[in-house]
Amino acid sequence: MADTVFDVAIIGGGPGGYTAAFRGAELGLKVALIEQTDKLGGTCLHWGCVPTKALLFNAEIWDHMLHASEFGIEGMGTPTLNWAAVQQRKSGIIVTHTKGLDFLVKKHKVTRIEGYGRLTGPAADGVHTVQVDKAGELSEVKAKNVILATGSGAKMLTGLEADDRILTNIEILSLQQPPKSLIVIGAGAVGVEFASIFRTFGAEVSIVEFLPRMVPVEDEEVSKELTRLFKKRGIEVNTGARVETVEKTETGVKVTFTDANGNPQVKEAEKVLVAVGRYPRTTGVGIEKTKIELDRGFVKVDGAQETAEPGVFAIGDIVAGLPQLAHVAMMSGMVAVAKMAASPYRAVRKDRVPGCTYCEPQIGSVGLTEAQAREKGYEVKVGKFPFAGNSKATILGSHDGFVKVVSEAKYGEILGVHILGAGATEMIAEAVAVLELEGTVEEMMSTIHAHPTLSEAMLDGYGAVLGMAINA
Repeated sequence: MADTVFDVAIIGGGPGGYTAAFRGAELGLKVALIEQTDKLGGTCLHWGCVPTKALLFNAEIWDHMLHASEFGIEGMGTPTLNWAAVQQRKSGIIVTHTKGLDFLVKKHKVTRIEGYGRLTGPAADGVHTVQVDKAGELSEVKAKNVILATGSGAKMLTGLEADDRILTNIEILSLQQPPKSLIVIGAGAVGVEFASIFRTFGAEVSIVEFLPRMVPVEDEEVSKELTRLFKKRGIEVNTGARVETVEKTETGVKVTFTDANGNPQVKEAEKVLVAVGRYPRTTGVGIEKTKIELDRGFVKVDGAQETAEPGVFAIGDIVAGLPQLAHVAMMSGMVAVAKMAASPYRAVRKDRVPGCTYCEPQIGSVGLTEAQAREKGYEVKVGKFPFAGNSKATILGSHDGFVKVVSEAKYGEILGVHILGAGATEMIAEAVAVLELEGTVEEMMSTIHAHPTLSEAMLDGYGAVLGMAINA
């Protein structure tokens, strides 16, 4: 392999890395994929997106079982939760898709290399050298281009270490039993998803969030309504709260925090989940030997994902200015290899990235929030349609939430769509396409949506902008 010069060497086998590898191969590039573990998929497949959504689906089924009589299903008795079987199913899903990635590597004739990859400096005669460390055994990979796809790790509060009671997204997925009580520090996507899961399974759940509202990246109306619905479910929500200490007790964990009014508060629970964000894995990969520029540890790139070091690209969670989402990593990887292959590409735009949170109810959003649109100087018109008026929501027994459309007043261009409710994470795809095509309210009001569907609420959302929602 020392004599082989690849078109691209990719460091990291998560969603961004493997997507770049497969698309690169499809574009005719000779690809090496370097991953330090023996399994592809990264955090997303093994400790993030996929296993958490598997548990959320189990929680949804469990909730339906508890309310089966409402759907005319009698005689089931009291359901019993077999947590080991829940975990086994989750693990089976991971194994299935890990094997699928192994198959795709072979299908696309990607050269897979196990070990820890790091940059060694600028290219020499147009060829980069990547050092690969496999358990102390060093080797080199030569490539015309390099993609850094090293991903992110869970942040931990200062002075704490993860264990069987102080948890990150990794430890909480391996619990032997669901906790009877849980304190969640952080009300972003990870925090509210796990809060939703374990509340459904019967845990007493408290959320402690430093910022003034839950899911702070979302539209303010979404945050407000989700907070109301979480409290209705019996989840305690503390926003504007500053954690002071996290201490272990004889039976669990004690969290001391200052609430929004400046008053000290103490909460105790079996477990605490620290969900305060993720840091970019940009140390120890040789960046200091290059011209790559960092912003608080994140890599600066141009529209083709290329760094200040010619021929070195960065994608996914380590990129400055982009959301840390698997689908962003995937698309940015496809952009990078398209540039290398001299194929057409479009730069990833932050305002075209769908955000999906899979709590109950779900959140799907894209584009500008109402506040952001006004801050940018747009004259804004807003439409809002509640799922209470949607017949499919009635069929599903899921009336909570709404569709909110933010549009520009003069021409009706849709600037953002924000959905809270059943099916939100699937429905948001329509809105992404609308924004990509610079669609208007009038155009979407003339776009037929099937009846009865949840997505029909989108049609009423567009109509609501002009005060013409049919079902409201």
